[in-house]
Amino acid sequence: MQQDLTEIFGDTTGLDSKSIESLTRALEKNNLPGFDYLEFKLSLGRLAMMNMPEEMSYKSAYATASTVGLTKEKLLTTGQHYRKVLFDEKEQFSLALQGQLQKRVNNKQEEVLKLKAQIQAWQEQIVNLQNQIAKSQATIDDAGNQIDAEMKKIQSTKDSFEHTHQSIMNQIELDLQNIQRYL
Repeated sequence: MQQDLTEIFGDTTGLDSKSIESLTRALEKNNLPGFDYLEFKLSLGRLAMMNMPEEMSYKSAYATASTVGLTKEKLLTTGQHYRKVLFDEKEQFSLALQGQLQKRVNNKQEEVLKLKAQIQAWQEQIVNLQNQIAKSQATIDDAGNQIDAEMKKIQSTKDSFEHTHQSIMNQIELDLQNIQRYL
């Protein structure tokens, strides 16, 4: 089912494939039993491939799903459930991102600060410590480049995830609005 979810939620241009995979895996992992919003969304996707008008797609998918006991209320309730799953997934992503920042950036920044303090101490002993100062300065310069590179990489990952997350959230929100409007 994850492949189907990936196709349905990931059809927006410019979405990060890793984020789509992660978010749809979370949706699938938290898939409620029975026919609910996710199965309804899959039905809408299949009807969309037939170039059916949107309102007719919703009504047709609902008419079919109602034969197995799906109600408008269950659609709305389960749609909210999957929104919460995505919110929770974003919180977990944010925690992991903070961990990566600490591990890959903040520790390097702390290292830079310590080395600057060491350089100051070495400068008091200029004659004896010139070689150590040059070596430590090179480490600081390299750490600055690493910090910049890691920050860009982390920011890019964050931006991709947030864009993908927002796209899926927008799709669910639109579906919930359409469910309210059409059903």
